[in-house]
Amino acid sequence: MKRTETRELAFKLIYSCEMQKNMDEEQKELYIQESEITNKDEIEYINTLFDGIKSNNEQIDEFISTNLKEKWSMSRIAKIDVSILKVAIYELIYSKLPYKVVINEAVELAKKYGDDSSKSFVNGILASIVKEKKLQEEE
Repeated sequence: MKRTETRELAFKLIYSCEMQKNMDEEQKELYIQESEITNKDEIEYINTLFDGIKSNNEQIDEFISTNLKEKWSMSRIAKIDVSILKVAIYELIYSKLPYKVVINEAVELAKKYGDDSSKSFVNGILASIVKEKKLQEEE
């Protein structure tokens, strides 16, 4: 399985947690089991994303909130978009992945799972975070 596919599985797990308003280990383990993931690297990557997002959830939400337009709030954003953003923001801030790869992967998820405006919305939020954090200078 490619990293893109593993990231997609992690996104689906985060989305499930967002819908249930609950991020617990039991849910993660059940998801991995039901997804029939057996590769240790894939399981480790999903665990890393899940645990990292769970541990840094407030900070990640703050990144989203501070980059919204004035009249928008977190409650107004589609859960699909929030979930995509959480995975991407975690990767932007806490991993060594190039920001262009992270944004591209997030936009592809938005195209596949979001509505017509999702890809532009996700791209805009992530580009704003990259600019704010000056992540483009690190490459």
